[in-house]
Amino acid sequence: MSRTLLLVGLLLAPMFVHAELVPAWLLRLPESTPTVFIAETSTSAFHRFDRAGDSVVKIRQDYMSIGQGGIGKERAGDQRTPLGIYFVIEQLDTTRLHDKYGVTAFPLDYPNALDRRHGRTGDGIWVHGVDPKGGARPPLDTDGCIALPNDRLLALEPSFTANVTPVLIATELSWDEAGAVAAVRIALEQSVLYWASSLEQGDMYAWLSLYDDSFEHWGMNKAEWSAFSLGTVGQRPIEAVTVSDLLLLADPVEEGLYLSRFRLEISETASNNVISMRRIYWRRSESGALKIVAEDSG
Repeated sequence: MSRTLLLVGLLLAPMFVHAELVPAWLLRLPESTPTVFIAETSTSAFHRFDRAGDSVVKIRQDYMSIGQGGIGKERAGDQRTPLGIYFVIEQLDTTRLHDKYGVTAFPLDYPNALDRRHGRTGDGIWVHGVDPKGGARPPLDTDGCIALPNDRLLALEPSFTANVTPVLIATELSWDEAGAVAAVRIALEQSVLYWASSLEQGDMYAWLSLYDDSFEHWGMNKAEWSAFSLGTVGQRPIEAVTVSDLLLLADPVEEGLYLSRFRLEISETASNNVISMRRIYWRRSESGALKIVAEDSG
């Protein structure tokens, strides 16, 4: 039986086709991800960007406070705000919490796969409101969270979606020429395509060649994980692989590091379909090739 590969929405028109400068980290936003927030710590600005057809537009920015310890969280209790790409995981009812959390709160998924790879610890990093009786808020004011004025957080509330909305935390917002951003996007789309097609065709050696020698997963190094994959994924009777809702973001801290997040559907014989959300972190090697350095689900 011939194999088929379906990658939904990967061959559409480029996200950025104009000559002007565009946000450098927002490489590809699918319809399922209409909003991305970027927290710019150097200016205490919380930026909202929305998908608008084949473009991304800045909607507005709001004042924010971050951790009393500044940026670059490394361990629990350091009162620092982490830098990187995070996702909203839920919305909390703050009526029974301390007044400092304000009208509502949106926890982020710190520590993510990259944080764990670097040995970073701690948790409880939220985007939340402020104490209504607290007065003026200085730029460095929280235990590591991002705090917005209550009225502004309520206005933004509909744009926060659990397990969908990304929040990038960076020192300074970056812009680049549309052509350069499109080139990176295309290279990443091709890498995801090759990853999926190799998996569908059962070419495990081509699939594993995309993983960097430094890759670690579930406590296994690259060699151990490769052997494990050959004995598990490599033995599955895969008939088709579908990738959809592809989100592509550049890391706001490390140049040449990227995140692809997508819905993965694997169709096997005996009418068994397995659906998951996959996150794959790519790093450009010295040779220019994109290699996988970490991955996660959700």
